[in-house]
Amino acid sequence: MPTLPPEQPGTSPVEMHRARRTAESFGADAQRYDQARPRYPEALVARIAAGSPGPDVLDVGCGTGIAARQFRAAGCAVLGVEPDARMADVARAHSLPVEVSTFEAWQPAGRTFDAVVAAQSWHWVDPAEGAAKAGRVLRPNGRLAVFGHVFEPPVEVAEPFAAAFRRVAPDSPLNDQQARRPLEAYQSAYATFADRIRATERFDEPEQWRYDWQRSYTRDQWLDLLPTTGGLTRLEPDQLAEILDAVGRAINALGGRFTMHYTTLAVTAVRVRL
Repeated sequence: MPTLPPEQPGTSPVEMHRARRTAESFGADAQRYDQARPRYPEALVARIAAGSPGPDVLDVGCGTGIAARQFRAAGCAVLGVEPDARMADVARAHSLPVEVSTFEAWQPAGRTFDAVVAAQSWHWVDPAEGAAKAGRVLRPNGRLAVFGHVFEPPVEVAEPFAAAFRRVAPDSPLNDQQARRPLEAYQSAYATFADRIRATERFDEPEQWRYDWQRSYTRDQWLDLLPTTGGLTRLEPDQLAEILDAVGRAINALGGRFTMHYTTLAVTAVRVRL
């Protein structure tokens, strides 16, 4: 499979926010998304919280509230903004306040925040407009933090996924990707995010952070997560079943489990100008 699920930023993150049908497809099985998607490194969450002037956090594209719950556990007061009402309902079931809107259309109504975060979602926001708006709603010395995972499954899992995806969705533009894409492609995407933040002239020089970690997946755990990724959320049931069957057989050949190597990338900057 691609190094990242296909909803992730690739070499052209500026274009991703225009793919609204895919951007708003994750709520088709919001409960599965909430249960299967990986959490974020606690060290990253703690670093953002400690580097913000106060506890008030705006979570852009909060989804089902995976990151928001981690920030709440770190002592923050979190407000979510999420365009998909189905995802927002799951977040609210976890007692998180969520307003249903794209970030571009969301009305702050005079509210400001100590941190604006975007976990696995900034590529769905217009990168120039999003950075400028974050600068407007942050308090002095408030922090913008954009972050997400790079997935790197072993080649024995990645290649059967890519082959099955090409069979069932031959016209998909994702078929132009390699089975496993280099980390550098995603670092380049985050560098582009940093450029957009820098261009607002509202922030200190952006920093790029990196966290490497790993997690073991059983066959069933990985097949539960896979349908929540952007390249698969809009497939027909028979197409999805063919892909899951191919990937399941590949994992069985590895003994029924494999180790996923993750890199969590972040770009962050402190608001210093009005």
